[in-house]
Parts: sequence; structure tokens; C-alpha cells
Amino acid sequence: MTSRAAGLVGACALVGGLAAAAAVLHAGDVGYPATSGTERLLYVRSPSAARHLALSFKGLAADVYWMRTIQHFGGDLRSSRAAGRFELLQPLLALTTSLDPYFTVAYRVGAVFLAMPPPSGPGRVDQAVALLQKGLRASPDQWHYPYDIGFVYYLYAHEYGTAGTWFARAATMPGAPEWIRPLAAETVARGGDRAYARRLLAELVTSDQEYLRQDGRRGLAQVDALDAIDRLQALVEDYYTAAHVYPSSWSDLIRTGRLTGIPADDARVPFVYDPAAHLVLIGSTSPLAPLPLALGPMKPR
Repeated sequence: MTSRAAGLVGACALVGGLAAAAAVLHAGDVGYPATSGTERLLYVRSPSAARHLALSFKGLAADVYWMRTIQHFGGDLRSSRAAGRFELLQPLLALTTSLDPYFTVAYRVGAVFLAMPPPSGPGRVDQAVALLQKGLRASPDQWHYPYDIGFVYYLYAHEYGTAGTWFARAATMPGAPEWIRPLAAETVARGGDRAYARRLLAELVTSDQEYLRQDGRRGLAQVDALDAIDRLQALVEDYYTAAHVYPSSWSDLIRTGRLTGIPADDARVPFVYDPAAHLVLIGSTSPLAPLPLALGPMKPR
């Protein structure tokens, strides 16, 4: 028998064995369903002990624990139980990824399982981030892990500044797609860090992709507009301190020498002063509108 034929026979035997095993397991589940107590037992909790016990079958053992992770998550997701929901999720994922440190799906999907808020998950952002950092230590060149950490912080913790920092880290790694760079800049901007947002946007301006350069230029102009609004708002407050009333229009600031003319943004669209709210705003017709809210200007007293 040729090596190719032998390989084909072996593959057929493997597929047949898996099919038979699946049929036996299905029949067992139907005829002899496990009790809830049995389903929630975890005899081995130490990852190092699991690695020793698995001998040379660590990959197979990791697959088994990953399947059990999915079953545990799905079972508790459908369950009406109030106590102990998803209690084995983190230990099972720790075992899975210790037996196979390069199990990418377990890291990435498992982190989503951990981060999902109750009742759909345990809401453990800290455990999700720790799991992805474990994957990053095992595969330090994988941009997916810092990207996923940013995703967890963005979607589940609403910590946009931290998310943007991780997106920015992912953008510098080998094989990372170009679209992560503007995502990082926009997320940092949403987190309120103008200085860091400006640095990331300046990097976009040097890109060899025109659409990225355009995003960078527009983002920098938006940050400039926010800085200008802060300066103008300070002039409005200074007028109030001196006159004990807020200005009724730009004319009051021009008349008192605080301005030489009606101020405008980098697109040459005049800023708007709202005398009722005492706020300086971007013009509604400006191509820079809307401005990133988290980087927003200071508020009047």
C-alpha cells in the first residue's frame, strides 16, 4: 500500500471513529443524561497538573476541555439557575489554554464568554483581559490579542482611552490591517486624551494610503477646533467675570477687544456662540462636525 493510500485509509478510520464516538455520546446524553451535579464537577483544576496527566495528548485534552467550556457556557446561558452561573468558565479556559498555549479560538472566543454581562455571561472583563494577555505572552506577534483586549475594554467596560491604547498597540504589530490605526485614533479621542489622539492622528497623516491621510488631517483639524473652542469659551467666561453678564453675541467680545473678528475653524466655517446656553459650538455646516464628544470643550459655570 502506498503512503498516500495508507494516509487515506487512516483518515477514513479517524473520521469513522469520530462519527461513532459522536453517535455513542449522543445516545448516552439521550438515554442517560448527566445530573446537574455531575455536569458541574471539575476534578482537575490545576493547569500544571493537567499538563502532567495529559502526557503526550495535551492537544486532545485541550480540545476536550474546550468542548466542555462551550457546553458549560451554553448550558448556563439556557439555564434558569440563579447561583453559580458560569462558575466553571474561567477554570475550564485556564485548563484549555494551558494544555494548548496556541489555541487561538479558545483565547478569543473564551474572552467574549467571560466579558459578556449578566445574565448572558459572568461580566468578568478582568478575567477576559487576563486570558487574552496570556495568549499574547504565548504568541507575542499576534496582533489579534491586543486588538481583542481593546475590543473588550471598548464594548464591555466602556473604557475608551484604554481600548484605544490597545488598538494602537495592535496597529504596530506584524500583519495588522491598516484600518486599526484610524480606529485607535478615534477610540483614544472618544476616551478624552487629546494629546495622545493628536499623536496617533499625526501618524495617519504620514501613511501611504490616501484615505488614512484624509482621516488623519480631518481628525487633527477636529482637535484644533476643540482647542479653539476652549480658548473662545475662556474669553466668554472672562467677559462674564468682568461684566457680570454673559455676552449676547460675538460683537460684545469684538467690541471689548477680546476678539478681532468672528472666529472660524480650519475649514473657514464660523464658530457659533449660543447666548442662551453661553456655549461656543462648531458650526452645523462645518465638515468637521460633529466633534468627538469625549474630547469636548470645557463647560461654562
